[in-house]
Amino acid sequence: MALWIWPLTILSCFCITFSRNEELKFFQSATELNHLTVDNDTGILYLGVVNALYQLTENLEVIRSVETGPRKDNKKCTPPIDENQCKEAVLTDNYNKLLLLNKADNTTVVCGSLFKGICAIRDLQNISDEKYYVDSSGEKSFVASNDENVSTVGLITSLNNDQVLFVGKGNGPNDNGIIISTRQLYARDGKDIFEMYTDSAAVKSAYHSSSTQQFVAVFEDNNYVYFIFNQQEKQPVNNRTLIARLCKDDAHYYSYFEMDLGCKDDDGAYDHCHSAFVTTPGKELAENDNSLKSAMCVFSLRQINEKMEKNRNDCYTKKNTSSFYKLFSAENPCNASKNFPCGSEHLPYLLGSRNGVIEKPVLQKEGMNLTAVTVAVENGHTVAFLGTSDGKILKVTLDLKTGRKNTLFLTYLTRDPYCGWCVREGRCTKKADCGAADMENHWLWSPSGTCVTIISADPLNMSRRAPAKVELTVNPLPTLTESDKICCTFGETVHSAQLKEGVIICDPPDIIPPTPKHQDHVSVPLQLTFEKNKIFFASHTYPFYDCEEAMNLIENQCYSCASNRWNCQWDWKRHICEESSSVQDVIKQNMEEECPQFLNPDPSIIPMEYQTTVYFEGKHLDYYQVSISRLIQSYANETLQLNLSIKTDKVNIDSKLMVTLYNCSYGRSDCSLCLAARPEYKCVWCEEDGKPSKCVYEKLCHTAPTDTCPPPEITRIEPKTGPRSGGILLTIMGSNLGIKAEDVKSITVADKECLFKEEFYSVSTRIVCQVGPMNELQQGQIEVNINGKFGKSPSEVLFTYQEPHPSQITPESGPQAGGTRLTISGRNLATGSKKDVQVSVGSQPCNVTEFGDEIICITGRNNKVEPVPVIMNYGGTRIIVPQQFTYSENPTVTKFLPVNSFSRRYKYSGFISMVSSYQQLCTERNLTLNCAYSCFLQFYGKAVTRLNETTVVFSSPPILEDPENYNITTVILMDHYKLVVKNESHSFAYVADPTFENFTDGIKKQVNKLINAKGSNLNKAMTIDEAQAFVGDEPCNIKTLTETDLYCEPPEVQPQPKKRQKRDTINNLPEFIVKFGLREWILGRVEYDNRVTDIPLNLILPLVLIPMLVIIGISIICYRRKSQQAEREYEKIKSQLEGLEESVRDRCKKEFTDLMIEMEDHTNDINEAGIPVLDYKTYTDRVFFLPSKDGEKDVMITGKLDIPEARRQTVEQALYQFSNLLNSKSFLINFIHTLENQREFSARAKVYFASLLTVALHGKLEYYTDIMRTLFLELMEQYVVAKNPKLMLRRSETVVERMLSNWMSICLYQYLKDNAGEPLYKLFKAIKHQVEKGPVDAVLKKAKYTLNDTGLLGDDVEYTQFVNVYVQEGGNDSIPVKVLNCDTISQVKEKIIDQVYRNLPCSQWPKADSVVLEWRPGSTAQTLSDLDLTSQRDGRWKRINTLMHYNVRDGATLILSKMGISQQPEDNQQDVPGERHALLEDENKVWHLVRPVDEMDEGKSKRGSVKEKERTKAITEIYLTRLLSVKGTLQQFVDDFFHSVLNSNQVVPPAVKYFFDFLDEQAEKHDIKDEDTIHIWKTNSLPLRFWVNILKNPHFIFDVHVHEVVDASLSVIAQTFMDACTRTEHKLSRDSPSNKLLYAKEISNYKKMVEDYYKGIRQMVPVSDQDMNTHLAEISRAHTDSLNTLVALHQLYQYTNKYYDEIINALEEDPAAQKMQLAFRLQQIAAALENKVTDL
Repeated sequence: MALWIWPLTILSCFCITFSRNEELKFFQSATELNHLTVDNDTGILYLGVVNALYQLTENLEVIRSVETGPRKDNKKCTPPIDENQCKEAVLTDNYNKLLLLNKADNTTVVCGSLFKGICAIRDLQNISDEKYYVDSSGEKSFVASNDENVSTVGLITSLNNDQVLFVGKGNGPNDNGIIISTRQLYARDGKDIFEMYTDSAAVKSAYHSSSTQQFVAVFEDNNYVYFIFNQQEKQPVNNRTLIARLCKDDAHYYSYFEMDLGCKDDDGAYDHCHSAFVTTPGKELAENDNSLKSAMCVFSLRQINEKMEKNRNDCYTKKNTSSFYKLFSAENPCNASKNFPCGSEHLPYLLGSRNGVIEKPVLQKEGMNLTAVTVAVENGHTVAFLGTSDGKILKVTLDLKTGRKNTLFLTYLTRDPYCGWCVREGRCTKKADCGAADMENHWLWSPSGTCVTIISADPLNMSRRAPAKVELTVNPLPTLTESDKICCTFGETVHSAQLKEGVIICDPPDIIPPTPKHQDHVSVPLQLTFEKNKIFFASHTYPFYDCEEAMNLIENQCYSCASNRWNCQWDWKRHICEESSSVQDVIKQNMEEECPQFLNPDPSIIPMEYQTTVYFEGKHLDYYQVSISRLIQSYANETLQLNLSIKTDKVNIDSKLMVTLYNCSYGRSDCSLCLAARPEYKCVWCEEDGKPSKCVYEKLCHTAPTDTCPPPEITRIEPKTGPRSGGILLTIMGSNLGIKAEDVKSITVADKECLFKEEFYSVSTRIVCQVGPMNELQQGQIEVNINGKFGKSPSEVLFTYQEPHPSQITPESGPQAGGTRLTISGRNLATGSKKDVQVSVGSQPCNVTEFGDEIICITGRNNKVEPVPVIMNYGGTRIIVPQQFTYSENPTVTKFLPVNSFSRRYKYSGFISMVSSYQQLCTERNLTLNCAYSCFLQFYGKAVTRLNETTVVFSSPPILEDPENYNITTVILMDHYKLVVKNESHSFAYVADPTFENFTDGIKKQVNKLINAKGSNLNKAMTIDEAQAFVGDEPCNIKTLTETDLYCEPPEVQPQPKKRQKRDTINNLPEFIVKFGLREWILGRVEYDNRVTDIPLNLILPLVLIPMLVIIGISIICYRRKSQQAEREYEKIKSQLEGLEESVRDRCKKEFTDLMIEMEDHTNDINEAGIPVLDYKTYTDRVFFLPSKDGEKDVMITGKLDIPEARRQTVEQALYQFSNLLNSKSFLINFIHTLENQREFSARAKVYFASLLTVALHGKLEYYTDIMRTLFLELMEQYVVAKNPKLMLRRSETVVERMLSNWMSICLYQYLKDNAGEPLYKLFKAIKHQVEKGPVDAVLKKAKYTLNDTGLLGDDVEYTQFVNVYVQEGGNDSIPVKVLNCDTISQVKEKIIDQVYRNLPCSQWPKADSVVLEWRPGSTAQTLSDLDLTSQRDGRWKRINTLMHYNVRDGATLILSKMGISQQPEDNQQDVPGERHALLEDENKVWHLVRPVDEMDEGKSKRGSVKEKERTKAITEIYLTRLLSVKGTLQQFVDDFFHSVLNSNQVVPPAVKYFFDFLDEQAEKHDIKDEDTIHIWKTNSLPLRFWVNILKNPHFIFDVHVHEVVDASLSVIAQTFMDACTRTEHKLSRDSPSNKLLYAKEISNYKKMVEDYYKGIRQMVPVSDQDMNTHLAEISRAHTDSLNTLVALHQLYQYTNKYYDEIINALEEDPAAQKMQLAFRLQQIAAALENKVTDL
């Protein structure tokens, strides 16, 4: 805690009262500040710092100082310190722990951290005068904590007319364990000063290992003393903020009661309190902190007391007793009586409750820690001063009412709680500096955020044609007297205001500004000021509306007027919008729905040339006589959108009616196009006698339309030529070329096949194919086959094979930057098309832009100035142009005119000259401008307008405004070269834009036949020749152009305006337009002396109205019918679902009963033969090395060491030396670090290396554990430093993580064997039995009964279970076996083997392919095989034989015999003559139960029935209920397994307890308090690292074979186990995987099991290092001899050999390794193992 923040904070409070002009006073100590206190009577300050005390004046001048340290001391020694007895004593700093003023005795109590926290009493006036100090009283005088990091708080108060000291302190490692105590400040009755008030006046901690409390504050209220402190609990790890209370006169602490004090928001709790302060009314402010987010909370002391009394009463009445506890005791405390408010001797005491007071923060701060708080009162408001950990002070204001927070203001300059707005003076002042502050509302407090505001006006608005007085309501209105005069400034008009009953009345402005264009009102500013000193105090904007403008906002004028917000009305007779009046025959405001309108044309799609009646709705047409205008038809497009225009009396009523006309004939010139039209158009191909065939609307065809189209016709092709090598795309165009791509069967070009490209096909009109190669140059026709109809191109449409021959290029050179327009000439260059030819210049592609007899392309960039070849590619033909292209240096700029431009695109810049002539290169340009500093944007201009060899002319593009604020670079893109427009003296610059002033009132009168326009910056970058002006459409000749004026001579006769609008005489005047480059301004309109009156147009179109009403009742009836039908469907589905649920429930019960009966048989087998647990070596081999790349053939499993017999003894001796070297910790740590630093040392290699190391060190598992622990601490440090501790142990990416996996596997083998093995084995057998009960597809590996939706057999397979198939094996008695008639012969063999050999380990069972199965239905025997000559065949598909195929019946007898007696090859076997031949047919595809849908023969799928197609597309989701059935059947076995591995009440392996305690210890060491992080560590180290692996691979621990379908179900259970171990809540939805949804209900229970398991392990008795080492030694002794240790050492040495130099260098750089000569020893071993002769 940064204690020095406190004095900074409080000194700031004092500075507030000083004058702002005073010089800042400060005091700086040489050491850290600990405490500060103030004598409010004298203003003297007392400072306690490290090793000193200071007494200061209120101006921070030093009165006296006292040195208090350093002194010789040791925290473990008891004072007085005698160096002979305490030899560990050294000079130790003295931290000030308490500094309290005792005004009653005129003394100061001072406690330091030296000498066990002994205190002294000093004179209040002279701190140098030490009145009392004794260091020989022993433990009774140890008051404060002697640990500088443990806080101490104290309170001096009176008790029975004597002064006592209440002390609270944390329990440091060397403290006496007293947390709270009462000390007397007087000597009496044989007791010394600072001795405890009574022997029991203390709270003693039961914890001795470290500090668990950090005290924040102590204070008193009435008869109570309160302590606030933080407490860190270990079991479980938790931070709490507590408030404790005891009666002041309770000498035995019977009344002690503590409870939680919570500061929480929606994001979580602030669980560490740093500072507290109590306000005068008894309100408490407590501030809590959490990392870099901190907050301030406000509590009511009265509320705290009430909560404590309620808790005590609940405890007495035995309510919610689970939240109560007795300090340092586990007994139930609640058996007290409320008749003893301060407790009693016979009642339990030192009570606590976790049910405390929780408040939400009133202030939160991100990125800073609030560490101190104090409170002051200013102007009746509470102001809190907050100190931060970085030495800053914040001010906030708090309105505290009855203990509740009301408002909170942060102190910015405008919200300082010491300031306010002085209304009459118009400035921000303190209240004392405002002359009229005592008058109501004349001084407005800043944090209230209140200003004098005009809150309403009456009327709210008014018409500009009827202005009137405005009554203004002001809030808060300052108290005004008769002498106070107020002025209203309304626009440009100033009037004296009237004050009447708190309302200010203002006269309207004399001149109302014109209404802006495209608006319906103008807002006029209104200000209120004091007339005497012109001080402003309120403002407002007042709207004046214009109804004439309001009707033009949208197209429908009636709607625009009636829907307007102003008080306007629409006069439908005169078609005008006017101010509202009492006239009734009008459309009032907000009655826009009364306007006439037309709706819903029917039909909306109409065929052309066929008379169709259109119906539409009309509304509110009573005002008008209406007729429909003529429908305009057009045949220029396929469809045409038409508006039905309806007008009356020159007024547009509604123009929103729209229909679509369509023409079947348009764009459908042939039959195929016609038949491909949209169905709703109802187009048919009509062939009538005597008329040409065409596509028409179906009702226009008087004969039966045709269904088939004539043969295809080819009209043209593109291209007409191609290279002899082919490879180009040919486009064939014509008619009747098919309706869809599938209609195209074949294409030939010059009798050569052309490959059809379906993606480019266009209905009927275009076919694209890829031309094939031709052996010789020739010409030929094109032929297409469209659904058996052939079409050949006419004789004039031929395709020619030819060879292109390029001869030269132009130009022969270009800039390095590229972009040159290169022209290639020659013969036959127009071979193929543009997209078929690619050109490259050197190694760079040249983009082809033009294709023909000459080919033009744009060159790319080249790094060198050099000649390069030009290469052309036509399809697959590569041709080199005889002439080379030369890359030359890039051009430069020498001069440019003019030197300036405006920032907008106004003008053309002048000339830019260049050194070199590049006319032929610069044919396409862009101008690029770059704002290089603040924006870094680019603006592009148009291409160059004129070009010769040395000059270019361009138009400057527009850029951002204020060009002077940017560094702008102008660039010409010359080909691809960016040419910067600058020379040695200056660069092309942009200047500020010109601005023009609009004409007054929008009209300019002609004066002396000249028009004057005013503005600014007019000639900075514009000349009189470039500028243009217009009156209407006619030019105005510019005579003068200066920086501020433009004069021009208008035409003699007034021109017409560009846009004329009726009923507006102003808009009939011509506009005055100024153009600078591409920018133009319309400054207003020009009025000539001889204005011509517009003659209105009187073109009245006849209107026709065909009214039609749509019957609403029909819609209602249809809706009701639909609703009733939907209800019936819902009830039907609900009934089906209920039946489905009942069916699943019944099926689960039946299946579970059958399974339990079956499992009883298995249990009997287990009791007889035992669980087939693998021996230790096989178990470790499979866990460590089976997942390796070699699998079962791995050398560690086979144990074969490939060493010549002559060298075996030497090698083995060297390996034993290498083993000794591995037992050197320095060598092994360096070895591992060196390997992990190699980039090629992959994650797989790390896993394998760790497994080898585990076997090699298995003889010394204690040493192996020590190495693992050392590496683990390094790994943890990396993640903690990187601030990602949660990611640790997430994967096995390091050697130590795999070492941990192996360590857990070793330590838990016996636990698996004795405890968890049986439920796991039963779960495996239950899944296997349940899977084999139903069909299993031998090819797809899918089953009917499974837990995995991806492995679910998505089809209903008919099958029968044979209960009594009897098997004879080796002449023994028959054995009944349960099989299915749909089982393959191999599946039957496996089930028979499983039953016959059930009492033997799986490894001793014969393989299914090593036995022969025979069936003897009569006197002859029939050999059963999966595939033979009798197998069902369908094309290339063969179905695997089943018992059903052979017609084997229930109760049949099968004979199983071994095939390996004669050891004859399969080819010579006589008993299976057809099987071998059938298996050798490579082209055959086999299937079992379900034939894959995507593999269906294409022809059959096309010809098959609809029913078969639907069957092949069956949706597997309908069978998902089987998952529920299987899950319910297996639930008990899953639960049993989970309970066996997640139950801390049963046997817990010592390794688990040992490692979990290690994780807890490291978390505490690294100050990791996040429970989620520790939970993740434990989960990743045990459940996910070990149990999931064993669960998914039961063959690692049992001698069993795991079939794929069983493995799929185990994976689902393993995933559920993983989900149970995470604290993350998985939100499930309908889209969640079925595997997640399957165990969604149970997952919460499993999560609780994991939590309880971790909690139970934490509460167990710790496993000491000695006990753990003993346990590991026993494992080593029992199993090391069975492992392939020498092989592991030999394999480990391979890594040493591979990284020999790196390891030697690492050893030579390590001082410890140098000392033990480890590098030398490794060299000796290498020489022996590799048979090398060295110079060692």
